[in-house]
Amino acid sequence: MATTPQGQSDQEEEVLTQDPAKVVLFNDEVHTFDEVIVQLIKATRCPRAKAEALAWEVHSRGKAIVFSGEVVRCMEVSGILEEIHLLTQIEM
Repeated sequence: MATTPQGQSDQEEEVLTQDPAKVVLFNDEVHTFDEVIVQLIKATRCPRAKAEALAWEVHSRGKAIVFSGEVVRCMEVSGILEEIHLLTQIEM
């Protein structure tokens, strides 16, 4: 019989395992489009065309969701983007 840690309900456990987390990238006035595009490709393993579209969305809207998935993978993506001091946030 599986047990749930004290203070953690089954509903909380479902939220952690089922809902994808999101990586939000914020615009800045420091990095070039090419720097952001290259880092997006490195972090998310997406095609260049998608990275370009995401970079333009970040530029025009001030921020964009650039990745969604499991929390651990979102942390990896965020860490790679932050290697060049891009500003990110993980949302649940």
